[in-house]
Amino acid sequence: MKLILGNNSGKLILIVLLGLLSCTTPKEKEKEKLSARDVLERTIGKENTSHFEFQLEEDNTIPDWFSLQKKDDKIRVTGNSPIALCRGAYEYLKSECNSIYSWSGSKINIPAELPSVNKRVESPYQYRYYFNVVTHGYTTAYWDWERWEKEIDWMAIHGINMPLIGGAHEAILSRVFQKLGLTKSETDQYFSGPAHFPWNRMGNLNGWDGPLPDSYFQKQVQLTHQMLDRMKELGMNPIIHAFAGFVPKAITRIYPDVEVRELGWGGGLPLENNAFILSPDSDLFIEIGTLYIQEWEKEFGKGEYYLADSFNEMDAPLSEDREVALTELSGYGASVYKSIKEANPDATWVMQGWTFPYHKDENGKLFWTPERLGALVSKVPDDKLLILDLANEYNHVFWKIDPSWKMYDGFFGKKWIYSFIPNMGGKVPLNGKLDVYASIPIEALQYENKKNLAGFGFAPEGIENNEIIYELLSDVAWRKEKIDLDSWIAQYSIQRYGAFPEDMKKAFDLLNQSAFGTFTDHPMHRYQFRPYKKPEGVEDHATVHSSVKFKEAVGAFLDNAPELKNSELYTIDAIEMVVQYLGLVADQQLLDFLDAKENGKPVTLEETMQILLTMDRLLASHPNHNLQKWVDFARKWGDNSKEKDYYESNAKRLLTTWGGDPVNDYSGRVWTGLIRDYYVPRWVNYHQEDGQTKEDMRQWEEKWITTPGISDIAPFDDPLAIALEMYQKYRILEKNE
Repeated sequence: MKLILGNNSGKLILIVLLGLLSCTTPKEKEKEKLSARDVLERTIGKENTSHFEFQLEEDNTIPDWFSLQKKDDKIRVTGNSPIALCRGAYEYLKSECNSIYSWSGSKINIPAELPSVNKRVESPYQYRYYFNVVTHGYTTAYWDWERWEKEIDWMAIHGINMPLIGGAHEAILSRVFQKLGLTKSETDQYFSGPAHFPWNRMGNLNGWDGPLPDSYFQKQVQLTHQMLDRMKELGMNPIIHAFAGFVPKAITRIYPDVEVRELGWGGGLPLENNAFILSPDSDLFIEIGTLYIQEWEKEFGKGEYYLADSFNEMDAPLSEDREVALTELSGYGASVYKSIKEANPDATWVMQGWTFPYHKDENGKLFWTPERLGALVSKVPDDKLLILDLANEYNHVFWKIDPSWKMYDGFFGKKWIYSFIPNMGGKVPLNGKLDVYASIPIEALQYENKKNLAGFGFAPEGIENNEIIYELLSDVAWRKEKIDLDSWIAQYSIQRYGAFPEDMKKAFDLLNQSAFGTFTDHPMHRYQFRPYKKPEGVEDHATVHSSVKFKEAVGAFLDNAPELKNSELYTIDAIEMVVQYLGLVADQQLLDFLDAKENGKPVTLEETMQILLTMDRLLASHPNHNLQKWVDFARKWGDNSKEKDYYESNAKRLLTTWGGDPVNDYSGRVWTGLIRDYYVPRWVNYHQEDGQTKEDMRQWEEKWITTPGISDIAPFDDPLAIALEMYQKYRILEKNE
């Protein structure tokens, strides 16, 4: 179609029409372009950013794309969104300048003569998704704006445009409950401590490690405003928590006739911490759900994606009659969606898909059969439901079943996002099958019945670990074909360390046959568990990969030290590998110790504890694996010493006892401070003090959690040299045994 206008008034009309048709004004366009430049300046510095020019082109007909061209000694990055511009600049830095930006540090290497480039890249996915509900307990619970700003920048340059965030859920829900007539005391008793919010949000618990200081909600709202403002600048599509039906038990005081069901979760908490849920088809469910979104949008503006899971890892209450049960399920789905739609007709309901392949009945059969899930979503418009298919590696490697998107008929025409869960609890050890991450997403892209596949992402329970996995998955989100893992690793090594020597190739070949060639959902060391045997035998829960090939991989990695010792990121990774290796040595010594003690032989913990203390001191040179940093974030939320001490204890509790025995030690952090102040003295106190009992140990754990402070330690002057020395010492001993 061609429009020809022959006079000035016609030109004016055309300009007006184009302005009306455009979704973004020139002023807004410039602001979005500047937001991308600001990300680059914060991440790589103004001087390095000066090499780039940005051009934003409005094009909403396809997923994000960017192009790169060298022109007049500048790199012109053109893209159709601020995130595309950020990712485009990072693509140039990675592929043409062998640079990297990671949680543990960056290596930016832009040569004086800018390498030529002429490429266009288009993501096959409308959305690149990030975060897990529980990441906001295991990692971000106490972050401040400074740390959040860094993470949003990390997301932007890695091309992520759909983060799942907490969104001040508790502050808004507190307002809603009090509007309904609940007292402040009744609402205070409902909320957990901040580190346990994710499980409060999912209906697993109420009130655990609460109540909160009065100042918390105001600070939560302020931080959420800062986060959402920045995400809006960058054109991100954040997912916010909606009301999923969970209420304080006291709701029955106001609504005595309402149906409230008590939930039970396997976290080992007291019964008083059980959660309560409204029937999703009740009028009150819809009323509260609508009021929640109205209150949230009054504070933060209009939202678009709202997460609500009423049956996460739980049975839906259904009639025994099959047809009646399916009708009930369709009614539940319609009610949850209605509670969102009543407040915001344009909003999309987001549902986690983890529970569908995970949740089984007592006979091991899937509760969520295709028939049942199909009924649940049947009355929701296809474009108003987004399913997060969280754990594709679990289907593929762990459960060894068909992917959910095949089992559930491409999720029945609803929008869905393909994702992985590469980490549980924030555990540190190297773990996960790199070849799976690099290859199997293409199966979904090429699946002819994939229907409305809208995105790709990763949903770790904890981050700042296994950085190679997240760099790899970020690249997968912008590829339409399988990644050749060998060539990708070679480039990654050059980007991260500056070179890819033969010994580095050997190290990664061995890692891909060992730690990065296996998948364990909970890799933990023996020294991280309570220091006793069960009556029926050794309490050996150690699950960290311990093959000969892994030990050889560590040695091959360290053989690169003469060439790469000046690389900061190489030293950081070498520390991690040696600490993991030494942890395996300590694990075996502890098993030998327990066996010897049980048989009445003279035995000592001295050497093993010294190994652990050396590991702790090595980690004092690591930028992330540090208990003091974790505690410092928590204490900043307090306005006085009492509040600061409370937040510190809540943060410590999550990493250690958590709540009850079934989840004790779940987080499994290999961190400086945690090893020397918690794991080491727990073993020593239990085994070297007369008459110690398991109850004494539990009391000691609680005292440690509630006693403020962490001991000081000085890093080694040359941690790489110590790492090499310790590896060689114990590897020689192993070989001589």
